[in-house]
Amino acid sequence: MATYLSRFTTDKAELWGVVTAGGIIALEGDYATTGELLENGRDDWTAAASRRPTHVADDVQMLSPITTPCRVLCQGANFRQHAIDSGMDPDNTAFNLFFDKTDASITGPHSAVTRPSHVRLLDHEIELALVIGKAITEPVTITDDSLREYVVAVTIANDLSARDVQLPQGQYLKGKSYRGFCPMGPLLAVLDDADYDRLDDLVLRLHVNGDLRQTDTTANFVYRPAESLTELSTFSNLDVGDVLLTGTPHGTAAKSPPAIVRRLATALLPEHVMWKLFIRRNLAGPFLSPGDTVTSTIRSSDGALDLGEQRTPIIAPN
Repeated sequence: MATYLSRFTTDKAELWGVVTAGGIIALEGDYATTGELLENGRDDWTAAASRRPTHVADDVQMLSPITTPCRVLCQGANFRQHAIDSGMDPDNTAFNLFFDKTDASITGPHSAVTRPSHVRLLDHEIELALVIGKAITEPVTITDDSLREYVVAVTIANDLSARDVQLPQGQYLKGKSYRGFCPMGPLLAVLDDADYDRLDDLVLRLHVNGDLRQTDTTANFVYRPAESLTELSTFSNLDVGDVLLTGTPHGTAAKSPPAIVRRLATALLPEHVMWKLFIRRNLAGPFLSPGDTVTSTIRSSDGALDLGEQRTPIIAPN
C-alpha cells in the first residue's frame, strides 16, 4: 500500500507529514527539499505511521509536494485519443515528444492561479507526474522491473498552457511556464511493490466548475514510463525529486483542425494570418476564465491508489 505524504504550512511552521484517514501526522525530521525527504526520510515516515495525527487537513495550507529548484520535464500527445485529436497516428508515431516547464510554474494544489492579462486561451491539462527517486546521469535502459529504482512516487500535475502564446510563437517553454501554471499535489504517493502494476490502471479526471472535461486511463499511454525514461536519459540528467509529466488525455479546450486543413492553411496563408485565425476560431472554446475552478483526480480503478483532489481557482490579475 502506498504511503501518502504531504507538505503543508501552519501558523508556526512548514512541515512534511504522513496523510491518513484520521488526519496528518507531522514528520520529526527537517527536509528542505523533496529530494532530501525521499533520500533520507523513509524511517521517519515509517515511524510516523504508528503515531496519532497531529494536524487536521482542513486546518492547514497544502503546499506543492514538489519543491524547487527542480526540473519539470513533460511529454506531449502521449494518450492515444489525444494524439488522434492532435492529428497524429498513435500506432505510427515517429518520436516521443518531450519539452519542459520552468519550476517557476510550480504552485500548491489548492492555490489560486492568475490568468495573465494578455492570455485569452488558457487551457487545462491534467497529468500524472512521475517523481524521480534515483539520479540519472548517463544513458540507462529502464525496464518495467527496474522502474521502481528510478520512480519512487507519483502526484497530480496540471500543465496549464497559454495556447495563444505557445502555438503562435512556437514557444512551449514560455507558454507553459507562467507563474502558477503547474499546480502539484496534494499528495505525494510513495509507491510500494504492488502499486507499480497500477501505473497502467490509473484513471485521470478533470472537471471545470463541476463539468467533466478530461478523462482517460494510463492503459492508453502511447509511450509507457520505462520506455520514456530510457529515452529521456539519453539527453537529460535527472535528480531525485525531479518530475516527468506523462501527457494529458483528450478533452483540452484547444482544438486542432484536420491535418489537410493545416497543410492548406500553411501553404496558402502567411503564418501570422494563420495563427490570427486560429486564435479567433478558438476564442469561443471552453478556455479557463477568472472565476472558474478546476478539480483534478487520479486514482486506480480499484481505488487502492488515490492521489487526492487538486482544486485550482482561476483569478484575474490584481
